[in-house]
Amino acid sequence: MTTISANLQAVKSRIRAAAQSAGRDAGAARLLAVSKSWPAASVRSAFAAGQRAFGENYVQEGVAKILALDDLDLEWHFIGPLQSNKTREVAEHFDWVHGIDRMKIAERLSAQRPAGAPPLQVCLQVNVSGEASKGGVKPDEVAELARAVAKLPRLRLRGLMAIPEPSDDVNLLRGRFALLRELLARLNAEGMQVDVLSMGMSDDFEVAIAEGATIVRVGTAIFGLREKKGIR
Repeated sequence: MTTISANLQAVKSRIRAAAQSAGRDAGAARLLAVSKSWPAASVRSAFAAGQRAFGENYVQEGVAKILALDDLDLEWHFIGPLQSNKTREVAEHFDWVHGIDRMKIAERLSAQRPAGAPPLQVCLQVNVSGEASKGGVKPDEVAELARAVAKLPRLRLRGLMAIPEPSDDVNLLRGRFALLRELLARLNAEGMQVDVLSMGMSDDFEVAIAEGATIVRVGTAIFGLREKKGIR
């Protein structure tokens, strides 16, 4: 068994255990393997071990990998900050976008999504920690943005995403993940039918699962420490 395969199985076991510990179904949270800065060969290894969904933070790198691996049945998620001049490539090549935090980006993705492609699955990024340096819509602005994005053609609003400020305080983290869960519940109370909470990474995904995460984004625990930028 390769290192990636062994790591992948260990992470999946932890995800199942965390869900069951929280009184949830073992399959309640699914794994998004964050492959940013890792070569296509590493993605192939993860695919061979049963992983199908992968997350990329950089448009150019992600598109190159998508094209290099188009012989595989993979699901590609864009999870990084997205600039206006990069939306077309994302709309044309990715299946999901997790980080929408302003209407301009959503409108461009909608307009640039190929007509024959399935709707682009999207999540709104919420700044649950109030960090000035981090993207994301403010919690009290989520509902307004969600209503507007939900009306756009060729997009399907699926839920919310957050990257809380790292902390060793488990109660603090739980509170921030709980805030995202509560915001999702409010959207559903309005009849929006959103079902995704994309939250939790290598260091905190078990805490996120305890608060309702349905997608956890894990890279380091699967692939190891990041390769230096520029190595592919």
